[in-house]
Amino acid sequence: MNSNILKSADLKQTKKRNLILSVLESAQTALTVEEIAELASKDLKINISTIYRALNTLAEKDIVIKTLYQDGKTYFEINNHTHRHSLICTKCNKKVNIDICPLEPIENNLSVNTGYTITGHNLEIYGICPDCQEKPVL
Repeated sequence: MNSNILKSADLKQTKKRNLILSVLESAQTALTVEEIAELASKDLKINISTIYRALNTLAEKDIVIKTLYQDGKTYFEINNHTHRHSLICTKCNKKVNIDICPLEPIENNLSVNTGYTITGHNLEIYGICPDCQEKPVL
């Protein structure tokens, strides 16, 4: 699958790009560059600067989505052209995907009232996960 994605974007297929895409495809949530580097290093020695360059190129070609979260870190995920919504813990940064889209009725209403064709949206909801709620405050 990776070779088709890269070929359709007129990008050269390399082991490192394929590995980065493979790591992102198997991830349950968006990942930071550091997380990608840690997972990728199990298969191939890859420089973190190489990962940054590859991810920026893949983001420019709309193959991956690059998002700055509230924690100040940039996260990357495969752009499967469907949207995902997340609950993000403000203490431990644990991310949980939300399977339903609470914004579809709002999108439809906006489209009808403004004449816009809505092409997408992004929703992140922040809170404190159950594990962090149980931890004592120091």
